Amino acid sequence: MVDFCINGGGMVGAALALGLAQQQFKVAVIEPYLPAPFNAEKGPDLRVSAISEASVTLLKALGAWEHIAAMRVKPYTGLSVWDDPAHRTDFTAHSIDMPQLGFFVENRLLQLGCHHALKQFDNVELITGQTVQDIQLTNTAKVSLSNGRTIEASWLVGADGANSQVRKAAGIGTTGWQYAQQAMGITIKMENAVEPVTWQQFTSSGPKAFLPMFDNFASLVWYDSPDELKRIKSLKANQLESEILKTFPDELTRNGNSFSVIDKAIFPLTRAHANHYVKGCCALVGDAAHTINPLAGQGVNLGFKDVETFLSVCAEFKPFGSDNALSLTDKVFSQRLISNYEKPRKRDNLVMMTAMDGFYTLFSNDVAPIKWIRNQLLSVAQRIEPAKQEVLKYAIGLR
Repeated sequence: MVDFCINGGGMVGAALALGLAQQQFKVAVIEPYLPAPFNAEKGPDLRVSAISEASVTLLKALGAWEHIAAMRVKPYTGLSVWDDPAHRTDFTAHSIDMPQLGFFVENRLLQLGCHHALKQFDNVELITGQTVQDIQLTNTAKVSLSNGRTIEASWLVGADGANSQVRKAAGIGTTGWQYAQQAMGITIKMENAVEPVTWQQFTSSGPKAFLPMFDNFASLVWYDSPDELKRIKSLKANQLESEILKTFPDELTRNGNSFSVIDKAIFPLTRAHANHYVKGCCALVGDAAHTINPLAGQGVNLGFKDVETFLSVCAEFKPFGSDNALSLTDKVFSQRLISNYEKPRKRDNLVMMTAMDGFYTLFSNDVAPIKWIRNQLLSVAQRIEPAKQEVLKYAIGLR
């Protein structure tokens, strides 16, 4: 019998396991496919996240950040947004007295760092190479694995992504939709050094974004219709480079900095929100509870906020069988999770999801009055420094 069985040992699931281990709970983590080990000689992965300062603070407290930073991270100090280059807003770390706005980190390295930190805990069992075959839920959870083993837990946590087995087993529905557009991630290597500035230009066909990475590498994000991205993906590297030069702003090759394409992949864009984050003896975190338009790179940061809030509730309780302590099996724990985890996180995640959709709608069309309004907004935002600072602090998790 374990206190928590976490289905999914990705970035969010592994971070939650770390926090629960620190709180002395007995934890089982089921992760069928471990990430490939770090190899400094290999280029970057396609899946990259913009990690906020708030997320870095959490990862430091969990003991994972030192392992992540020892591999490779890219701090960025500036962020620019525009439609028409004459109307743009530039955010800088200097404006809010911060050394950086955040870090670009490959998802796999975030996961590896958390797994490395987990090795010091003997109250965590990492189960790999096995898949979940069945989930039985009563007052506790019984999880049957593909090797015939059964794990019993006081609580089952779904950290198993957008198609969560735990969410389905608990009978938790979702609301949401598939976006009409998709996104292509393109890894490039620049001829010269990459400035630590990320930018995003909005066009009628969708945003075009630039994410600086370690050494001279960078990641491009190209939003467009599925048909157009399918066409682009089929191009040879030199043809794709020509398409990028025609489509992306001159900012990409400023000062004559050329590039070559290293890798590319298309990702669907989905919005989904679970109707409940807590039901019975099950709880959801990260993408199992919410998926968001990746426009501002907030997805994994929202997941880490889930972890932080979940852990704050657990801190008041003790492992199963402890004497003179509030127990995980008491109804009060479930009630606290609903009131102090589900309600605030569901509300905040919904606000962020709605804001990203509104932002996307405002900036991804060619309706003349709306185009005029958004250009005025960007121009005004550029000139009003106090307001710009508050927006920036919220974006990087300082508010």
